[in-house]
Amino acid sequence: MSALDPAIVNLLKDSSALIPAVVQDVVSKEVLMLAYMSTESLALTLKTGKATYFSRSRNEIWVKGATSGHFQEVQSVSLDCDGDALLIHVKQTGVACHTGEKTCFHKPIAMG
Repeated sequence: MSALDPAIVNLLKDSSALIPAVVQDVVSKEVLMLAYMSTESLALTLKTGKATYFSRSRNEIWVKGATSGHFQEVQSVSLDCDGDALLIHVKQTGVACHTGEKTCFHKPIAMG
């Protein structure tokens, strides 16, 4: 178990809640996915440089790409002004979406 630095914990709005993490390609700036982090998965991400999330469906921590090989090498992590969301810039290996799509946001909805 990896503990998050208390200075970072103090910046979080609610350190017991899951934190939404918007994941963006560092080069193309394309939004790849939305995931959730616990304080433990955030600590692991900061320590290892590998994007590590909390799976709500499996109720466990997982390293992106551990099964698929489509890893995310974290380049930067930013906390929003309210302390309740993260922006993570990554170098993506392979595709980001579990469906095989480059990004999880591949289903446009028509407006108007």
